[in-house]
Amino acid sequence: MKSLKNVDTAVLILNRIRDWGNIMTIDFKAEVEKRREALLADLFSLLEINSERDDSKADKEHPFGPGPVQALHKFLEIAERDGYETKNVDNYAGHFTFGEGEEELGIFAHMDVVPAGSGWNTDPYKPEIIDGKLYARGSSDDKGPTMACYYGLKIIKELGLPVSKRVRFVVGTDEESGWQDMDYYFKHVGLPEPDFGFSPDAEFPIINGEKGNITEYLHFGNDNTGNAKLHSFTGGLRENMVPESATAVVSGQLPDLAGLLDAFAKEHKLQYEISTVDEKTYTITIIGKSAHGSTPEDGINGGTYLALLLNQFDFGGAAKSYLEVAARVLHEDFTGEKLGIAYTDAKMGSLSMNAGVFHFDSAKADNTIALNIRYPQGTDPKAIQAGLEKVTGVVSVSLSEHGHTPHYVPADDELVAILLSVYEKQTGLKGHEQVIGGGTFGRLLKRGVAFGAMFPDYVNTMHQANEFTDVEDLFRAAAIYAEAIYELIK
Repeated sequence: MKSLKNVDTAVLILNRIRDWGNIMTIDFKAEVEKRREALLADLFSLLEINSERDDSKADKEHPFGPGPVQALHKFLEIAERDGYETKNVDNYAGHFTFGEGEEELGIFAHMDVVPAGSGWNTDPYKPEIIDGKLYARGSSDDKGPTMACYYGLKIIKELGLPVSKRVRFVVGTDEESGWQDMDYYFKHVGLPEPDFGFSPDAEFPIINGEKGNITEYLHFGNDNTGNAKLHSFTGGLRENMVPESATAVVSGQLPDLAGLLDAFAKEHKLQYEISTVDEKTYTITIIGKSAHGSTPEDGINGGTYLALLLNQFDFGGAAKSYLEVAARVLHEDFTGEKLGIAYTDAKMGSLSMNAGVFHFDSAKADNTIALNIRYPQGTDPKAIQAGLEKVTGVVSVSLSEHGHTPHYVPADDELVAILLSVYEKQTGLKGHEQVIGGGTFGRLLKRGVAFGAMFPDYVNTMHQANEFTDVEDLFRAAAIYAEAIYELIK
């Protein structure tokens, strides 16, 4: 028995040497170069689809509106063209599979995008390459990285490299909203969860920790008892986006409103619009800058700036409370210090807060400000809620139905070690673990991380106007994905 064991061990070693010999002879960067034009053509076909969620057009066949479904169909069409077996799970999500083996690697990406908004220099759904940068909504979040990763696997398939594990490449259609796509997918796909996996929806070298994610709603009344009246106040497209702009309709005693607005805009370097509804009623818009909700400090919140302007006038009642909370508490309170919910963990860092959606209507009894909060381990939504309930002027606080708890995969996990090793080999840069406030599909699996596709020196334009990705970075990422996937499944 001992001799047989020795023989088995020797065979195993020889097979590993053979595998290493194979991979050492593969120039993954060169293989990507051969497929540059094909990769871009497939990516353009996805970027040309407006896959924003549109609940006004949602139905049984289009759970989040027609756009996300169209993008899902296009992706699965590309996979079928390349010879993969695909599955569409009722237009919520879909996948294709590759390889055989007892263990399964899951790759999770998404086809939906946040609303384009305004402020673009190009058409967000007509992709253009300008000075080496590909401009389009979804170019960096997440269609560009998805296609880079897809081509990484495509290289392994076309080269016929030996593999011992399965791959399930999953794409969703509701990552930017409530993740209802993945809830439905796992309930109806009829397959167990993959054993381990990653999402190409963040940055290199790796994201092995993600903060918790919850939206908490501050509720206000609607009474106007001051000499100035707030008829409406709206701002924000999604809770996980910094509001690019906000608009208020006001009337009553507003001395020198136009002059104060102009001076305010100049002081804070903002754009604005003002118009009259009638002799005493004005519509005012403050224009800031959108950004990802996990990094609110990168944006200019049109909602809190508008509140800061209006709060100097004689509003009363709930209208006054609404403006005061937005102006004095929420404005530039990125870590929740003024809110009384600040918390820092040694490994995961600080809590962050984005005031993402504002809605006040004097004709409605319940008015809200939605706070998208990314929190580290050590605190939780209920503790945060208790802190928010103490804010003066807030009537009540409620929680979103969907949320995520903090997620962490240890740095010494084999999955993390392999991905970092490939990154270091191809870039010459030192790999290290990272924790972010953003949420990715990587957290769907216990052994799940986010891996690329943005490099450490990239300019983050996710959820912003003029979103772009560096074209050469996409090709660099594709080569890393090819080798990383092969290392995980060989």
